[in-house]
Amino acid sequence: MLDALTLDQLRMFVAVADAGSFRLAAARLGRAQSAVSHAVANLETELGTPLFDRSSRRPALTVEGRALLEDSRSLLLRADLLRAKARGMGSGVEIELAVIADTLFPVSSIGEALGRLHAAFPSVGVQLQIGTLGEPVDALLMGTADLAITVGEDLRDPRLEFDSLAPLALVAVVSSMHPLAQMAKAGRVSAGELAEHVQIVLVDPTVRSQGRDYGVLSQRKWRVGSQEAKHEMIRAGIGWGRLPDWLVRDDLEEGRLQRLPAAALGEGGRTVSWSYLARRLDKPLLPAAAFLRSSLHEIMTEKRGLEGKTREFD
Repeated sequence: MLDALTLDQLRMFVAVADAGSFRLAAARLGRAQSAVSHAVANLETELGTPLFDRSSRRPALTVEGRALLEDSRSLLLRADLLRAKARGMGSGVEIELAVIADTLFPVSSIGEALGRLHAAFPSVGVQLQIGTLGEPVDALLMGTADLAITVGEDLRDPRLEFDSLAPLALVAVVSSMHPLAQMAKAGRVSAGELAEHVQIVLVDPTVRSQGRDYGVLSQRKWRVGSQEAKHEMIRAGIGWGRLPDWLVRDDLEEGRLQRLPAAALGEGGRTVSWSYLARRLDKPLLPAAAFLRSSLHEIMTEKRGLEGKTREFD
């Protein structure tokens, strides 16, 4: 019989497994170490099997513990979802809504959606941040954002829900005064030719993309912390890089930048990724957040209809 099994016991079991020790788990949970040890021991008694091998200095999961860990996580997630749904049933409009968007997503579209939000919910305050790579996901998980706009499928987390918004195009570009520009005008640019020149790349301030590069072809890299800096360095002729086509459209039309038709970076040097609106599964979608989600979908659908399914928008 498992009638005495509690969510608190499961939460402590998962915390010890994640932390690697009872002491660290207790610190993270804000509980006494003895309480954590007692709860896990009671859980083992209730389940009738040892979850940790305590024969060494640090507790190690037993075979049974490893087998039950993911089930425990799933039960806790379901309980959090139930609690969130119950809270949402009786909640009112938010006082403030915190939003973070990937730097690749057009800010003008966010501004249009937030304008509609302000008209519908004038009392709701808004915090808007722009982040790169792993920052939107981390902001959701740390609780500093209610909604996040992410780009691509690489940086996901099972605790989050992702709702597709629109395709975003990245184009490889270089200053029209750069040597690569003349090669581009003559035809395709090879990966080897790109590798000989400085590439301007964004750095991820989080650890989510650690050890991974996205579209990096050159060993000669200049790393920058913002898309604005990347844009300016490319326009200054320092190197080449990939930027959203909504950001460089005027530069291309007015001749300041030249597209690089590199097959290694998509057809004509252009790749398309999807943008997503993300939120935490364990938090209810309150009225202002739900309205903003609906507005973003309407705006991006309208713009896709005007400019084509794989074009980028202002």
